[in-house]
Amino acid sequence: MPIDPSVAIGAALPDRTFSWSSSDVLLYHLAIGAGTRPGDHLDATALRYTYDGDLQVLPSFGVVAPSLHETEPPAVSFPGCEIDLAAVVHGSQEIRVHAPIPTAGTATLQTRITDIWDKGKAAVIWQEGTAVDQDGAALWTVRSSIFARGEGGFGGARGESTAITVPDQAPDLTATYAVTPQQALLYRLCGDRNPLHADPAFARSAGFPAPILHGLCTWGITLREVTDRLLGADAGRVSGWRARFAGVVFPSDALQIRGWRTEAGVAVDVAIADGPRAGSPVLADGLVRVAP
Repeated sequence: MPIDPSVAIGAALPDRTFSWSSSDVLLYHLAIGAGTRPGDHLDATALRYTYDGDLQVLPSFGVVAPSLHETEPPAVSFPGCEIDLAAVVHGSQEIRVHAPIPTAGTATLQTRITDIWDKGKAAVIWQEGTAVDQDGAALWTVRSSIFARGEGGFGGARGESTAITVPDQAPDLTATYAVTPQQALLYRLCGDRNPLHADPAFARSAGFPAPILHGLCTWGITLREVTDRLLGADAGRVSGWRARFAGVVFPSDALQIRGWRTEAGVAVDVAIADGPRAGSPVLADGLVRVAP
C-alpha cells in the first residue's frame, strides 16, 4: 500500500543538521527576484537583500535553508508513504520565525508527519518541523503539505478548511512581478533539483507543456514584494507567512500580487497578471503575520 496512515501519522523523520552562510542568503534573495528593479543596485534599502554590508534575512529563507546545498532531486519517501515524484505537487507552505533569522549559523531541523488527508483521487500529506540552534533554542517552525495525485481512497478524513477570506474592499497593495526566463534555473540552485522545473521531457511526462516555476519561488517572491511595499522593506517585521499553492507559473509569466491589511496581518492572493491565463490563481489563502 503506497500510504499507510497508521504508520505515517505521528512518525518522526530523521533529524537534519545544516549550516548556512551569508552567501547562501544572498543567492536565495537573488533567486526570488531581489535587486531586479531599476536602481536597486544603488538603493541602500534594496541592497539589504543583495549585499552583505547590512544584510537582512527574509523569513522564507528558513524553508530552503535545510536543503540548500543538496544537488540530487528530492525523494518523496516518508514512513508509511512511497510516492512517485512525478505525481507530487507542493500543496501549501507556512513558516513562523521565533526571532530574526541570522545571516549565518548552524541548526537542526526536527520534523514529523502530523496528518494525512484523503481527497479521494489524491492524498494530502502534512508535516511540521522546528529548527533549533546548537543550544536547543527554537529558531523557526515550518508546516507544509504535499498533494499526491492518485494516492487517495484509503479511507482517511478529508481534512479541515484553512481558507483566508480577503476583505471586500480595494487592496492596499497591487504589484506586478515579471518572472524571468531563467528564474527556475536560478532558484533550483537553492536546493530543489526536481527536474520538473528544468527538464522539458520530464515536465511533459508530469502533464505540463514546459518546466514550471517552483511554487516556493513564487512564495518567496510574494513575501518579498509584500515586505517591500507594505512593511517598509523590513524583514524583521515578518513573524510568519503562509499560503496555499493554487496554480502553475511558467517562466516569463507575470504575477499580480495583492495584499490587504487586516487585524491578523496582511491577507494576500496572487494570480497570473496577463496573457491567455490572466486571472488564473497562483497563491491563495495567503497571510503575512506581522511582528508587534
